[in-house]
Amino acid sequence: MNRVAKHKRRPARPTGSVRLISGQWRGRRLPVLDAEGLRPSTDRTRETLFNWLMADTQGSNVLDVFAGSGVLGLEALSRYANSAVFIEMQSGTARQLEQNLATLNARADVHCGNALTILPTLGKQFDIVFIDPPFGQDLVNSTLTLLHAHQLLADNAKIYIEQEVNGPAIVLPPGCHMSKQKQAGQLTYCLLGYAE
Repeated sequence: MNRVAKHKRRPARPTGSVRLISGQWRGRRLPVLDAEGLRPSTDRTRETLFNWLMADTQGSNVLDVFAGSGVLGLEALSRYANSAVFIEMQSGTARQLEQNLATLNARADVHCGNALTILPTLGKQFDIVFIDPPFGQDLVNSTLTLLHAHQLLADNAKIYIEQEVNGPAIVLPPGCHMSKQKQAGQLTYCLLGYAE
């Protein structure tokens, strides 16, 4: 009887990298997995974002909701954010993020699982929140609702949102206002301000 050889599934390996653009780890390249739906924010987008956040990053508590490569939270830590919490659904991507944090000797919490389930359990307030979900899943407004409902936003918090150009209109929670907005190709990104 002929047996069909079973191929062992190889663990996902890093197939790309992201570069931190400023701060204590400026120029450092970190490996990222080639995971479905993963599209790290470009250098240009991040440069614009952190120009917007120039006066807010140092000493802040940061939440990276759909972390992926974690490059937004890592960039904030590089610029001397006080702490960071990352939420990532895919276990391989979360493990790679943990390895990158260890490489940088950075202390941060990585939660692996569904962001909408994890958010209500965090129990602390954040000064900066990054919301960069997978395209086409309509996750921005439900995330904003949870941030407000579970009091996860510190007074004067900043919320960064990145989504597809034709994505659902953003519904601002109470206390939030649109501060900055830009478009690059098929991507739109904006910064919200929050005041209690």
